[in-house]
Amino acid sequence: MNSISRDGFNCEPDRAAAQAERQIPTWFLCGDSTMCDYEPELAPRTGWGQALSMMVSHVRVRNCAVSGRSSKSFIDEGRLEAIRPCLRPGDLLLIQFGHNDEKPDAERATTPQDTYPAYLSQYIDAALEAGAEPVLLTPIARRRFDESGRLVSTHGAYPEAMRALAARRGVRLLDMERATEALLRELGDEGSKALFNWQAPGHPNYPQGIQDDTHLCLTGAMRLAQLALELMEESEAERG
Repeated sequence: MNSISRDGFNCEPDRAAAQAERQIPTWFLCGDSTMCDYEPELAPRTGWGQALSMMVSHVRVRNCAVSGRSSKSFIDEGRLEAIRPCLRPGDLLLIQFGHNDEKPDAERATTPQDTYPAYLSQYIDAALEAGAEPVLLTPIARRRFDESGRLVSTHGAYPEAMRALAARRGVRLLDMERATEALLRELGDEGSKALFNWQAPGHPNYPQGIQDDTHLCLTGAMRLAQLALELMEESEAERG
């Protein structure tokens, strides 16, 4: 497979650069629309992986996340296989799926008890076989509050299945679901809108306006990327 495109973008890692001697490690991001890069026509919608690439200089970020993908469809489309030959010791493979594993269509659906951990294990194995480190990330929380102002969890058993897999395989876990839930509770129903792609009618990219409680705006993406870095630092400190 020579290239993999996502909405007109070449999302295949630069194999020549990856196979050459690199001065700094690379973080390869595998995930969905909450993590991926977006073209200017969808601004201010921003994936937190897109923001992460703006915030770090000590590593090279290769954002291979793609909107709409699950742990299954990402693999079935050959995207993990495109990353595999680029991995080397010192790299990280950051794996965040769950939003679309919940969907009912056969192309994406997985079960938290069986197929979800089985697909996630393929990412873990690909990283370990190359001497890279796999890092599991639970899906970020959606902004969903009930009538009493209580944040409602929307990911069912998937985050806990990932936590169990991380413990079973001895893989580092960044619990983005719990971290983002804490942030949303702190900000509350109204204040948390600032993190998501809420736009009033008349916006040049959203003339009718939009109230999106799943996808982030630039402010939210930067905040969640910072959360991921904080969790990364905490996990490194715990490992000594």
